[in-house]
Amino acid sequence: MAESFKEMYDEGFLRRFADDLLPVVGDFDADEFVRQVIDYQWDDRGYKQRVSHIAAVLGRFMPADYNEAVSKIFELLDRVKERLPDLSKIDDRNFNLYTLEYGAVLDSYVEQHGMEHYATSVEAIERITCFTSCEFCAHAFIVRYPQQMMKQMSAWTGHEHWAVRRLASEGCRPRLPWAVSLPELKRDPAPIIPILERLKDDPSRFVRLSVANNLNDISKDNPHIVIELAKRWKGSSDRVDRVLKHGCRTLLKQGDEHIMRLFGFDAVTDVTVDNLHVKEERIEVGRHVEFGFDLSIGRDGTMVRLEYAIYYRKANGGLTKKIYKIGEKEYRAGDVSIARRHSFRVVTVRRFYPGEHQVAVIVNGVESPRVRFELVGGC
Repeated sequence: MAESFKEMYDEGFLRRFADDLLPVVGDFDADEFVRQVIDYQWDDRGYKQRVSHIAAVLGRFMPADYNEAVSKIFELLDRVKERLPDLSKIDDRNFNLYTLEYGAVLDSYVEQHGMEHYATSVEAIERITCFTSCEFCAHAFIVRYPQQMMKQMSAWTGHEHWAVRRLASEGCRPRLPWAVSLPELKRDPAPIIPILERLKDDPSRFVRLSVANNLNDISKDNPHIVIELAKRWKGSSDRVDRVLKHGCRTLLKQGDEHIMRLFGFDAVTDVTVDNLHVKEERIEVGRHVEFGFDLSIGRDGTMVRLEYAIYYRKANGGLTKKIYKIGEKEYRAGDVSIARRHSFRVVTVRRFYPGEHQVAVIVNGVESPRVRFELVGGC
């Protein structure tokens, strides 16, 4: 998680949280709560570690009876809701402007303390997710109660609140980042498919985006299932076609011939890539590699999906490939020169190793010969 997410949970957040808990939880000691949360390990904890730690400490201050504790959470939500707009009515594009910052902590609290109280916890998840998102907690409950939770996910597809419908999909994504793994759904995603069927044309953009991300997760372990769904869904509506396009992004990057054809990117018999070159054969970490190439189109109306691949040097001296999209468009016959630059600015999510790197151009899934360049500095 980015450092900025971690820094959301500071002493100011804890004081606001404590102030809202004071009228709800009898004998709540706000100063002691903050003191226990900000312990000697606080500065070293990342985003998820901070959230989990706050929830663990919260458990020491909430009623020992879990059902009573959840009733206090509902009271807290009702009080806080008075200063928020009706989240079921606002445009979901603006949801993050209003989402309750306590939500992640409450989500973690339910996961930590409510695993033995299925019915109460499911009700809590449904209520809390209307203010934030409870997919991490949902994953943990799917692992413990797979059949019950997938039945619940299916029921949530008909909920009036778009955030609960979104949870129906997001909560069962097989490869959701930072969440508890769902190995059974990776192996066999059949229980997920009816949920995606119901939500693929949902009026909420956030729900449809979750459906697309779920499809993309499934495609990494069971590409044949997504290919068959895509063939069946394609043309249902413009919204469904956009869901499919985003949900098939990994298959498109892999150049899967079925998906390529489905979206109009035929074999590249009428397209050639010439004169691929880099402007400088040695670049320093922190700069850009600039490269260019000529695209020759043999006939009018040719649909082209254009990408490039960077082969990064790994610590062991090997190369690892990452694909970046340039664009998709219909071309007229003729030649066109294209130039791009790719950043090697140091970022937290990627470490650069000096030595040979390579770049290639990809047209409708077919990769050109590579060109080498050397990265100096780094590590």
